[in-house]
Amino acid sequence: MTPHTHRARTVFIAGDSTAADKHVTAAPEAGWGMALPFFLHEHLTVANRAVNGRSSKSFIDEGRLAPVLEAIRPGDLLLVQFGHNDQKHDDPTRLTEPWTGYQQHLLQYVAGARDRGARPVLLTSVERRRFDAAGTALATHGAYPEAVRALAAAHEVPLLDIAALSLALWQKLGPEVSKGHFHWLEPGESPNYPDGVADDTHFHPRGAVEVARLTARALAAEGVLAADELRRLDADIPETWLTWHEES
Repeated sequence: MTPHTHRARTVFIAGDSTAADKHVTAAPEAGWGMALPFFLHEHLTVANRAVNGRSSKSFIDEGRLAPVLEAIRPGDLLLVQFGHNDQKHDDPTRLTEPWTGYQQHLLQYVAGARDRGARPVLLTSVERRRFDAAGTALATHGAYPEAVRALAAAHEVPLLDIAALSLALWQKLGPEVSKGHFHWLEPGESPNYPDGVADDTHFHPRGAVEVARLTARALAAEGVLAADELRRLDADIPETWLTWHEES
């Protein structure tokens, strides 16, 4: 077998708080984009442009997509994962409807990347932790994942179905074990959260690592990256590898 010819490329991430880099004041909360580099070959650089609280709409309206498209180069990847905040019906600055505005905004990311010779990749939103009384993991994103799937099919964009993959992972782990992947802390457990926290949307390092692993495996499964462009897919990743940023 002929080895894959490696060349330096950048993997850009446009998304929300579930993917975003975090500051030291938020630790141990972590986004999956912080852990993605552990699973990619060293010739692939991750540029994590995900930002807390953004939707597909507000990311564009705030002028955050433009600098991504200015920086992107032919052969680069643009991973696009929005949906959590597109569901905010009480906030018109972020709200999009799944089959209209949501798809229309996502197409701007797709077209922008393609215009610059880069490859867009659409991701369904990672699932929240929610179980019914019988211990069945529940989907929490309504029609948004199906809208991404349909858009990807219609425009021949690679799709990473992280909603389905993460839901299966939470089901496998179950209600109690999965809690350790999410941002749950007892009072006094962390100086950043003296009163504790119970958050079924955002991740602790373990969850960020496992969602990044799902993403890396999906990049290979969908043929976006070659097998030898990935590494450590089955390895234990120490949580101490994650790095939180100082406040700017």
